Amino acid sequence: MAGSSPNHDIFDVRKIRRLVELMKEHDLNEIDLRQENTRIQLRRGDSPMLVQSAPQSVALPAAPAVAPLALSPPVDDPHTVSITSPIVGTFYSAPDPDAPPFVKVGDHVGPETTVCIVEAMKVFNEIPSEVAGKIVAVLARNGEPVEFGQPMFKVDTRQ
Repeated sequence: MAGSSPNHDIFDVRKIRRLVELMKEHDLNEIDLRQENTRIQLRRGDSPMLVQSAPQSVALPAAPAVAPLALSPPVDDPHTVSITSPIVGTFYSAPDPDAPPFVKVGDHVGPETTVCIVEAMKVFNEIPSEVAGKIVAVLARNGEPVEFGQPMFKVDTRQ
């Protein structure tokens, strides 16, 4: 198909942000783009924004705005789990630039403890730990992009 290439990444955060800006600029509530077997559907307003990729012949139910966190133990230590990004976006370690980080290495967290914010399409999503333990590593950098499933923190679950 003309204009498409194998290296073309429609899930590029900058492109999605530009689509959201265009939606606001032209007061659009929904964009539904399709190219070959890939689909992007964005909605704004009362319904959550969605980004979906699926063959066109398959209908998928609407996904929640933020998926649950995946916690995966590393092979080297069964007591250490990773807190991964539930969405593609920008990682922020603090609620604002002048504030201290939500957590740092050595801090103890509970399942409800907010560990960071991931901004996706101008929506700031507070990310809870969903696990109890001690932060042993911060793997993401403030202001840097994170991918879905990318480890952001390592937590030792031995209390």
